[in-house]
Amino acid sequence: MKINQPQSNAVKIFIMRERKNILVVEDDLNLGFLLVELLESEGFSVKLCKDGQTGLSAIERTKYDLCILDVMMPHMDGFTLAEQIKTHTTDLPFLFLTAKSRQEDKLKGYAHGAEDYVTKPFNEAELLCKIEVILRRKQQVEPPLSTSNLFYIGEYVFDYNLQELRYKEVVQRITEKENEILRLLCLHQNQILRREEAVEKVYGRRDYFLGRSFDVFISRLRKLLKDDPCISIENVFKVGFILKSESNIIR
Repeated sequence: MKINQPQSNAVKIFIMRERKNILVVEDDLNLGFLLVELLESEGFSVKLCKDGQTGLSAIERTKYDLCILDVMMPHMDGFTLAEQIKTHTTDLPFLFLTAKSRQEDKLKGYAHGAEDYVTKPFNEAELLCKIEVILRRKQQVEPPLSTSNLFYIGEYVFDYNLQELRYKEVVQRITEKENEILRLLCLHQNQILRREEAVEKVYGRRDYFLGRSFDVFISRLRKLLKDDPCISIENVFKVGFILKSESNIIR
């Protein structure tokens, strides 16, 4: 696999000072070794796994700051591995680095919780910048917008800190992206949550494919909240969404 080389006068950006651990899951070992060499030259500690199952085993044994996943791999494909990552940990960011460039594949990648979706061949400098942005975003602590992260939505209780949504005696663990989006909806209860602003807060930037991924998570949240007929997430055409509840309270 050929990598598009950056221009000779390209300026490399180094943001992270602390040594970070990155897991690369790539079945093309030639490309995998190139990625390891590139990332290690930038000061990262890198582990290379040649298939999804081996990658999952590595995640279960070691703490990583970021995963770079191929999609088409033996034993376990990248999308399945992404689902397993969300099952094992809620705070491990990952991006896809793949030859699958169709729109539906990109949307599927973002719907699985990817921070970014990079297609092959890729530019080294651009990939490094994307990695730095993801790691910097992970370190940033957003100032609290309310005095509590416990929200009461009709008959539901949403615990942001635990990523739990409770309905009567039933407790569901929701994904990291669902957690972030539901919190934004709760903080803007009975008000318009502007779609573009929400996408930027959740993903760190505005992008067409990220917006489509955001819509997928809205649909998932509607299903999670369907047991209380007093709750709805309404579309405001070309603007955003409103979380409505007759007894929506923030404490």
